[in-house]
Amino acid sequence: MRYHVGSLEREKLLELYTGMLKPRMIEEKMLILLRQGKISKWFSGMGQEAISVGVTQALKESEYILPMHRNLGVFTSRNIPLNRLFAQWQGKQSGFTQGRDRSFHFGTQEYKIIGMISHLGPQLGVADGIALADMLRRKKRVTAVFTGEGATSEGDFHEALNVASVWNLPVLFCIENNGYGLSTPTNEQYKCEHLADRAKGYGMESRIIDGNNILEVYTKVDELCKAIRRRPRPVLLEFKTFRMRGHEEASGTKYVPDKLMKEWGKKDPISNYEEFLLEEGVLTHDHIEELKAGFTEEINANLQLAFDESEIDCIESKELNEVYHNFDYQNIEPKSDSKENIRFVDAISQGLEQSMYRHNELIIMGQDVADYGGVFKITEGFVPKFGKSRVRNTPICESSIVSTAMGLSINGMKAVVEMQFADFVSSGFNPIVNYLAKVHYRWNEKADVVIRMPCGGGVGAGPFHSQTNEAWFTKTPGLKVVYPAFPDDAKGLLNTAINDPNPVLFFEHKGLYRSVKGDVPTDYYTLPFGKAKLLKEGESLSVVTYGAGVHWALEVLEKYPEIDADVLDLRTLQPLDKEAIFDSVKKTGKLIILQEDTLFGGIASDISAMVMENCFEYLDAPVKRVGSLETPVPFARSLETNYLPKNRFESELVELYRY
Repeated sequence: MRYHVGSLEREKLLELYTGMLKPRMIEEKMLILLRQGKISKWFSGMGQEAISVGVTQALKESEYILPMHRNLGVFTSRNIPLNRLFAQWQGKQSGFTQGRDRSFHFGTQEYKIIGMISHLGPQLGVADGIALADMLRRKKRVTAVFTGEGATSEGDFHEALNVASVWNLPVLFCIENNGYGLSTPTNEQYKCEHLADRAKGYGMESRIIDGNNILEVYTKVDELCKAIRRRPRPVLLEFKTFRMRGHEEASGTKYVPDKLMKEWGKKDPISNYEEFLLEEGVLTHDHIEELKAGFTEEINANLQLAFDESEIDCIESKELNEVYHNFDYQNIEPKSDSKENIRFVDAISQGLEQSMYRHNELIIMGQDVADYGGVFKITEGFVPKFGKSRVRNTPICESSIVSTAMGLSINGMKAVVEMQFADFVSSGFNPIVNYLAKVHYRWNEKADVVIRMPCGGGVGAGPFHSQTNEAWFTKTPGLKVVYPAFPDDAKGLLNTAINDPNPVLFFEHKGLYRSVKGDVPTDYYTLPFGKAKLLKEGESLSVVTYGAGVHWALEVLEKYPEIDADVLDLRTLQPLDKEAIFDSVKKTGKLIILQEDTLFGGIASDISAMVMENCFEYLDAPVKRVGSLETPVPFARSLETNYLPKNRFESELVELYRY
């Protein structure tokens, strides 16, 4: 192996050596502990230390780095206390996830490290968001993100590279091409000769680097970082290396030919560099033994601290209370009594605009949201007021944009993402339910993201533009789900959603956009989550609904003045105002729940179960649920009318009243 020292000083040469030696010695100890059953799993980075250490040392401490399982050298190079790392791997309290996640699935703002999730791809988009925040603030910083050669087949990889290229984001995309994705060799994963060649399709620069040569890694990455800080742009790096142990220790390496293993064993980044330093007189054998003794002492002492720590006590209230980031809701009343009669769509636009003025680092992202104003014209006229840096058209890549929003949040900004239609959220489902929803519970990080969801049927838009898919998200702990029915609620709740540091799915029924008007305060104001609105009071039965269902219920009830009903508009589905529901049922003794979503697995089913469990003795009739047919949303008017539950609600309402 050829080493080119260049202008590197003796001190730096030694720092790179000790930087690799420390994680190697930790790994050797962890393999012993794994065999002893003292840790549950281990993903080895032996043979790849030069990449983690070289890249991390080329970055400034203020620059974010997003590692993966085989990047222990990132964590040690950032000088994370070893007792906390060891506690993390043992599921102890002082670990970074308090036992809620394992191994390297964590982040830490203190050390500017953002760990991956098992779905791999989303962290590439998160790096885009972190870099975007730095670029908007004009901070000359680089963000480095790691992935393996296997994950380059994921759509998120391509989406993230495209976004970074289009927006000239200062991201180093680091591919550790280590030969195998678990047991699948590279020739079964991709056809191109070099993964670096994929950069050409995105108009990006790329480099191929010997990932086992610490001096090549450090000097080339250091040079690139300095260039990117001067002129922000993304660069794709392919590090050629090899995975000397199994995907995880339990996997083994029987599928690897012995000849290949021996070839790469000769390229070990530590032993070869050590030999070079000995030849150059930078190291001595005595110095090596001294370094190893020091690391052994440090490792053992910190291991003992982790071992001495007691097992985590499960406190149920603590677990439940830490699913969401704390939100100190501030009730803001309008400064004046001024109101105007506006449409639902105008109220959304007004709330969004006023929030943009209130939060200088709020970024709006979505397809066609800039000059065009979005397909529903909600952001029309925003670009002259806020500029294209804050109102950003995106490529058609929902997954990467949701991940980018997460990255903005990590770097201290707020994001509103417009799904062109709620149906399209399926293309961004993974980062919502696996990253945004879980990030606070796992390592105490907020996800300050609102995803606007134009939804609903009744407008002849067919199966792919008409779903009301709130039940996909009410099931997922960590998400908040808001679904207003009136313009004034829409504005106030949207303002609250943007203030809330938790991820919010904000459903906006397309059919209400231009058909429903109401008096809305012209000033900025907020409304609380988890508070239903009693629109109509009665004694004979309770109607619980939300969204377009509110208007259907009120219209039907006008035809039956003899039905004296409570009508409860939920407004938010997560959190849910259970108390208001129970109070109404206890008063009337009868309940009918109306939702536009198909019936099975919807919010109506959960509400029905809650009422049966908590209000059974007050019921004078079975709880009724009404929803749409168990089919996709049809296009033709007659079919869609039959699909939607409005007419069935009328017959079920009358039947319940007469029960």
